[in-house]
Amino acid sequence: MIAKSAAGAPVAPDASLSPAIDLNADLGEGFGIWRLGDDQAILDAVSSANIACGFHAGDPATIERTVRAAAARGVAVGAHVAYPDRVGFGRRDLDVSPDELYCDVLYQIGALDAFARAAGTRVSYVKPHGALYHRVCVDQARAEALARAMGDYDRSLVLLALPDALALSECERLGLGSVAEAYCDRAYLPDGRLADRRTPGSVLTDVAVVVERALRIALDNAVPSVDGSEVAVAAGSICLHGDTPGAAGIAREVRRGLELAGVRVAAFAAR
Repeated sequence: MIAKSAAGAPVAPDASLSPAIDLNADLGEGFGIWRLGDDQAILDAVSSANIACGFHAGDPATIERTVRAAAARGVAVGAHVAYPDRVGFGRRDLDVSPDELYCDVLYQIGALDAFARAAGTRVSYVKPHGALYHRVCVDQARAEALARAMGDYDRSLVLLALPDALALSECERLGLGSVAEAYCDRAYLPDGRLADRRTPGSVLTDVAVVVERALRIALDNAVPSVDGSEVAVAAGSICLHGDTPGAAGIAREVRRGLELAGVRVAAFAAR
């Protein structure tokens, strides 16, 4: 039904009343001449870009190119901080002390922010990558080191992580912003954890399935698990991976599906 004024003229819908969610993707994960995923196309669909800072992937030229492309599109820039592990793509759990981790995170945020400021934008949030992402969900000391580095660099930074991550609680304790996210292209276990990437079917590439899961997250705060049960996910952001086969097409269809369902796609963090 189209709303009308007392005089009978059509009234534009109030966008502020529409449900809204952020759509983020992991980008800038190439290195040198090696490109991983179609970052340019994905940036046309997402509202936030988690950009690799050189520790698990990325190099100065890749970072600069990705940041400028994000800034040109008005996409929010986030620091995708990781363990120093290019060979393992940051997916190996390294024995990095809390003090080392503090320095590593601070270093990565500062490096990315230099490129962001040169491009006329700024780093507005932080999202850990890979093994570090999962470690700060359950390790209090590392969660504290991550939050402390964020606060010492810029107290306006927002953390993006899984809903039950200890790092989210630590940021809240320190007075920093935090946003929970959910994944539309990853399989969930019944307890709310992500299925191990080494498990067949843990990464979802069927466009229709991924779009449907994105809609469930945005509209119902839920996602099906591997056994068919429902996992509650109260999320302010939906993530999809830039290195997934066909990621650009998936991102485009996820955004289209959300908008057709009346969901506004908007960054959670100020640029």
